[in-house]
Amino acid sequence: MKKVMVAYFSRTGKTEEMAEAIAEGVRFSGNTADMVKLADIKSEKDLQGFDGYIFGCPTYHRDMTENFKTFLFLAQKGNLAGKVGGAFGSSTHSGEAPVYIFDTMEHVYKMEMTNLGPFALREGIVGTTEGLRACQDYGRAIGKKLGST
Repeated sequence: MKKVMVAYFSRTGKTEEMAEAIAEGVRFSGNTADMVKLADIKSEKDLQGFDGYIFGCPTYHRDMTENFKTFLFLAQKGNLAGKVGGAFGSSTHSGEAPVYIFDTMEHVYKMEMTNLGPFALREGIVGTTEGLRACQDYGRAIGKKLGST
């Protein structure tokens, strides 16, 4: 059984809902998932001890939030190269944040990212059955990737 960190920031609660469902999907795959609010990560040491990382942030003004950008610089010190990863977020219309996060994890950190790419949902879909299943499927796919690495 592998251990996954689902680290997220949520402004309206929608990205947190996604994090909960993604973590559930990881657990469905037979792995463990710890949900961690961004504010609880104080140093790169807080990132140690995990086999996979899934980072989530909403899109705000066609970008990720400033605190998430700061977090990504901190996470770069965490030596995540070769670890399994995924990125997600909610948005009202554009959805760029998960793409930026995914690209950073893949190209800067050199992580083994899920082949599903970044995962974004419109806020209106997050609380629906369709949104729940999509989030669970994303978490499950990352959990399966952990089993094959």
